[in-house]
Amino acid sequence: MESMHLLAALIARHAHTDGVHPTAIPGVWVIRASQPTEPLHVLHVPALCIVASGRKQVTLGDLSYDYDAAKYLVVSVDLPIGGQVTEATADQPYLCVRIDLDPGMLAAVMMENPVNDPTGDATAIEQSALSRPDHDRGLFVSNTSPALTDAAIRLLRLLDTPDDITYLAPLAQREIFYRLMTGEQGGTIRNIAASESRLHQVNRAIAWIKQHFAKPFSIDMLAAEAHMSPSALHLHFKAVTAMSPLQFQKQLRLQEARRLMVGRALDASRAAYEVGYESASQFTREYSRLFGAPPARDVARLKASPSRFVSA
Repeated sequence: MESMHLLAALIARHAHTDGVHPTAIPGVWVIRASQPTEPLHVLHVPALCIVASGRKQVTLGDLSYDYDAAKYLVVSVDLPIGGQVTEATADQPYLCVRIDLDPGMLAAVMMENPVNDPTGDATAIEQSALSRPDHDRGLFVSNTSPALTDAAIRLLRLLDTPDDITYLAPLAQREIFYRLMTGEQGGTIRNIAASESRLHQVNRAIAWIKQHFAKPFSIDMLAAEAHMSPSALHLHFKAVTAMSPLQFQKQLRLQEARRLMVGRALDASRAAYEVGYESASQFTREYSRLFGAPPARDVARLKASPSRFVSA
């Protein structure tokens, strides 16, 4: 626990106020919340999130995950998730470091360390991963090891010596990725870097939906983009994202509509049209189901209490 307290102190030093704060290290963010937050739905990029203090709950489709200072979260593909801080006070705030996952660096670490199981069996971790019913899931929570905590501490300490960041930060990040690959979710982590993995194929479909979410599409067309059969795409897309491609598209549409109403002051009808809805009543119904309130009331709530919403 001493290492976790040190990690919390480093995060607090560089996150003076509530919110998500970029750091001088590219792809590294520090997050602070001094009170429990409301659920916030975002498109989360691939990242590692290590909580040093407090507790958070994340939802993906109908699934729910809780994690705290004993666990870390990995998002392996772009996923529309909901998240809320469930334990935090001014004296004991929620403190988290987010490290974006670089597929190129992950691939380099994987190539340099082809045998990642301490027993010497290169396939042991993959077989262990395949034995779990959620082995394909694009989000998972796992136990935080002392080695991973120490590697994160070394990375954040570089914020106190900015002249060292250019040379030493990539080394610290590579160590963190190595710790992930040699941990209990090693097989899943390596799938992020493997160019022909099912995860990579599903990621092609996700990338297409992200770029064209306002347009209708067929499963056959999306399957061709992913280089999969329609049946395989449906099966593996749901295994990774916990939702179908059409449900995924719906979440992206609703999140973008929310952003347009909050950030550009569009009314609900205009926002619905911008993201591809033809029926305003259908938009309002699906928006209320996802966000818990009709568009106007939800947007007013967001604008009135922005500090009650933390996205990472």
